[in-house]
Amino acid sequence: MRKRLAVSSLLLVVAAGVWAGIAGLSGRPEAIDSFAWIERRPRIEPDYADAVIPPNIAPLNFLVREPGTAYNIRISAAQGEPVEVFSRKPAIRIGRKSWRALLEQNRGRQMQIDVFVKDETGRWNRFQSVTNRIAEEQIDRFLVYRKMHPTHLRVKGEIAIHFRDLTGFQESTLLSGKSTENGCINCHAFAGNRSDKMLMGVRSPKYGVGTLLVDGPAVHQIDAKFGYTSWHPSGRMAVYSVNNLPMFYHSSRNEVRDTVDLDSYLACYLSDSKRIAVEPNLARKEHLENWPAWSGDGRHLYFCSAPMLWPRDTPSPPLAYDQVKYSLMRISYDPDTGRWGHLETVLSAEDMGRSIAMPRCSPDGRWLSFCMCDYGYFPAWQAGSDLYLLDLAAWNDAGKPPYRRLEINSDTSESWQTWSSNSRWLVFSSKRLHGVFTRLFISYVDPDGTVHKPFVLPQKDPAFYESCLLTFNTPELVTERPSATRETLARVFRSPQRLPVEMPVTMATPKAAGPTSEAAWQAQRE
Repeated sequence: MRKRLAVSSLLLVVAAGVWAGIAGLSGRPEAIDSFAWIERRPRIEPDYADAVIPPNIAPLNFLVREPGTAYNIRISAAQGEPVEVFSRKPAIRIGRKSWRALLEQNRGRQMQIDVFVKDETGRWNRFQSVTNRIAEEQIDRFLVYRKMHPTHLRVKGEIAIHFRDLTGFQESTLLSGKSTENGCINCHAFAGNRSDKMLMGVRSPKYGVGTLLVDGPAVHQIDAKFGYTSWHPSGRMAVYSVNNLPMFYHSSRNEVRDTVDLDSYLACYLSDSKRIAVEPNLARKEHLENWPAWSGDGRHLYFCSAPMLWPRDTPSPPLAYDQVKYSLMRISYDPDTGRWGHLETVLSAEDMGRSIAMPRCSPDGRWLSFCMCDYGYFPAWQAGSDLYLLDLAAWNDAGKPPYRRLEINSDTSESWQTWSSNSRWLVFSSKRLHGVFTRLFISYVDPDGTVHKPFVLPQKDPAFYESCLLTFNTPELVTERPSATRETLARVFRSPQRLPVEMPVTMATPKAAGPTSEAAWQAQRE
């Protein structure tokens, strides 16, 4: 049958073949005999355009924000069969099997999404293609994160740690506040993207305060309160913060919540000897120390430090709470001898004019990502918080590593980061979708440090983020499914049996327990 081309000032109607093998149908498929070109991209939500995506990521289901009575979607790349979806509604759900096959066959290649929308006159409109690149490198299969209501909307028992298989949409609960009598669960940390070594803090009005330790097949409860934690890559020592962190409220601004670090220092949990020790340079009385982060090789500990601007008996919040600015510090460490080196200021808050928080090192040792905000230690509640990247392999003539503000920042708060085990993927929290709730975003990082446009964690329901009233934070990427079950974690926490810890300790090392240095560690801050 001869097809006719009709050209007008607004539309160009061209012939098109009949589509077959429709996958993921949500209605009866139709043949598209002709269509009109629309000289712009379609409006889709979430925004899955111009990103670099992992070859093992779940389907990027989306909503077509174009009025219509039917929708045809064609996803294609250089190799393999295209993925085609027909829907009577704007919600597009992509078949997982065909999606995975297409991505696996096209690592390192471009992928395009073509959107056809049928209008009320019965005419099909084709929009310009949405393009993405499929990366060569995979992302770690599991993502662990906390979901909770915002503090001022808190519902009892809703705080929980979940993990998600990123190849699909299955979400499982690692531990819920409901299992701990409406407890608060936070500060989970893994050793080197491994799920068999984990620490997790729990506070319960009924069962008290403790820290859960997953050590291979065993689960224990440590009789101590751990704050923000970073494992040494060996898995034999964890450095954690001890904080006094009261929350308070502002009477008028977009984000009314705020917090201040009244007093803090860093302590070390020695896994082999089950002891806690304090290195003097990490617990200076006149300073606040927070946010520990080990380097990829375990030879430097990075952390944030600020001078204490008030006496210890100052009520909260102190008048100078918004004058505190944290510098990025580091201290060397020899894993073979267990000896700490001297303190270094990597980036000075005085020079920056802002406060540094949440540093995280890439496992390959090349990069350090961090947040910078106007003041204090907690950027998640500051709209001006941005992500930065520091090159640990390149030091300038002044002996400082170069850093830059990332182009992926929005005009809302960016916070909480984690690196994949291959150092190619960065997951972080952002409020860019709605300005109130933090969501998790994924960015690809080139070997040269180029960070590509982020995309939001995909969900099975394309409209999920429109109705979700929970925030996502503290993401951690791990290569294997967490080894402990929620039943085991809850049972151990509710049990009166606790793993005692000893203080003081002279010195210890992740490599072997026991004193190995002439320099003594202090048991307490004083």
